[in-house]
Amino acid sequence: MWHSMFAVQVPVLEKVLRTVLVYAIIVVLFRVAGKRGLANLTTLDLAVFLLLSNVVQNAIIGNDESLTGGVVGAITLVTINAALSHAMARSEKLAVLTEGRATTVIDDGHLVERAMRRLALRPAELDHAVRLQNGDDVSEIQTGRLEPGGQLVLSLKKEEQSATKADVAALRTELTSIQANLALLVDGQRP
Repeated sequence: MWHSMFAVQVPVLEKVLRTVLVYAIIVVLFRVAGKRGLANLTTLDLAVFLLLSNVVQNAIIGNDESLTGGVVGAITLVTINAALSHAMARSEKLAVLTEGRATTVIDDGHLVERAMRRLALRPAELDHAVRLQNGDDVSEIQTGRLEPGGQLVLSLKKEEQSATKADVAALRTELTSIQANLALLVDGQRP
């Protein structure tokens, strides 16, 4: 029993190569599919992820059902993922190659239809994202960008932005000046 649980039935190097190749193919597939799938997982996306893991299982482990074979595959996946993440942190070109660039989906309060079609985004999804970020409407947004990781980053139009401490301080100074001028006027009109 112990022997069959730990005896590797496929050479370790083959298992490592299978894992690396499947990982690379999956990365390419997700890169081609686009960043929208990472932003909001729909029921369909979740079904694809679950089925995909089952579909590629045999491609990674081959005819090896041993515990050792599974551990080799898991270690290889985690190692290649960590190495790629570190490499992407050091190389902007590699990051753009594997993840892509941000895409502008809102420009000056208007949806960018071409980008929306390319990303398969519906206007209702963007409206929802704007509301989640405390906006009332897309028209309040100067720029909305869908980042490679799927996050929507919004910049409000100037007139829609909240007051800053500097804005409040400037108003306080102006109010003090107005109060002083009013006091002079009132004092100047007294007999």
